[in-house]
Amino acid sequence: MNSFFLINQFQIMWHYDFMRHAFEAGTIVAIVAGIVGYFVVIRRLSFAAHALSHAGFTGAAGAVLIGMSPIIGLLAFTMAGAFLMAALGRKAGSRDVQVGTVLSFMLGIGVLFISLYKGYATEAYSLLFGEILGISQNDVAITLVAGLVILISLAVLYRPLLFSSLDEDVAEAKGLPVFAIGIIFMLIIAVATSIAVQIIGVLLIFTLMVTPAAIAERLARTPVQGMAISVSVALLATWIGLVLAFYIPYPVSFFITSIVFVLYGLTRLFKTRTI
Repeated sequence: MNSFFLINQFQIMWHYDFMRHAFEAGTIVAIVAGIVGYFVVIRRLSFAAHALSHAGFTGAAGAVLIGMSPIIGLLAFTMAGAFLMAALGRKAGSRDVQVGTVLSFMLGIGVLFISLYKGYATEAYSLLFGEILGISQNDVAITLVAGLVILISLAVLYRPLLFSSLDEDVAEAKGLPVFAIGIIFMLIIAVATSIAVQIIGVLLIFTLMVTPAAIAERLARTPVQGMAISVSVALLATWIGLVLAFYIPYPVSFFITSIVFVLYGLTRLFKTRTI
């Protein structure tokens, strides 16, 4: 009886369009964030990914101010911020000062945009914590296209990106265009951040972009294993979080962040770093 009840409840969940859309978009974002996040972690760009999410909020606020979709502003400002961060800091491993400088500048602009807007920017503020249960079919399509562009770009860039991520100095000595690779990858992070923000929000971007990859870095022995583990953790947390949020009246972001945090804590306790 209990098994039948659970199966029946699970089937009921799929009757709702908003849940199907949430699972579709969440799956795409988890795959993209898991793969991009792996390179973010090994290149020591976690702070940059976090900063870009805040730059995106500034863009969303600016778009609302002039009557445009906040997603357009989000993407524009994350890409502009990514380019500035990469251009000002040639070495990925020593970019904290440049990232912090760009972040503070972007936040200052965001304060200006919010002060100029006389209404209540609901759409922009919703990006702080994500609105996965409010995603439409059109949003899913846009997320899919953006996700495919990111994955294709990473596939083309994979070998030089991995080489420069593991040893930037040697890669540069071998003649690889390290600076150009860094700019392209920062732009990839910008697009990935823009689609991930819809799911997990600006303030919680570390959850899908960084923490699963940090778990993978401790468990994996090869880069391919690392990306597979990172994607698996992101997918598991997203799917379980969505199911729990359907039956328990708490935000999806709370469940996703809690699941990922617990998994990371267990990894830190029981597994030492292997790569």
